[in-house]
Amino acid sequence: MRTYVLDAGALLALLEDKVGAPKVEALLVEAQRRHSRILMSSVNYGEVYGRILRDCGQGQALTTMGAVGPLPIELEDATPQRAFQAAEIKAKYKLYYVDAFAAALAIENKATLVTSDSGFRKLGHNFPILWLKTSQ
Repeated sequence: MRTYVLDAGALLALLEDKVGAPKVEALLVEAQRRHSRILMSSVNYGEVYGRILRDCGQGQALTTMGAVGPLPIELEDATPQRAFQAAEIKAKYKLYYVDAFAAALAIENKATLVTSDSGFRKLGHNFPILWLKTSQ
């Protein structure tokens, strides 16, 4: 079974109907049919909440995240082991720490990272990436 890891930008693309939203939606349908798994770090999930909170206020942030809850996205905790791996990725590749959690989760699960963030190019070919923007 194929496994995908969403970064914050992938979930935001879906929620804001931006470039790549149809790709994320298709992955969710695939996961709903149990043909794949979709994982997301709780750190990246919190990043999505924080972005909506900043842009739209607490009421909208809570409503939006409540709507996300039923989606077939498995949230993974930021365990000490994952935090250390994310820190190592951050140090080695100069990624933002929050982005490093998505990378660490993808590496740990031999998963495809779903993103539009070109900063992940720094990691080379350590794991497959599904780019939401076609110019990647």
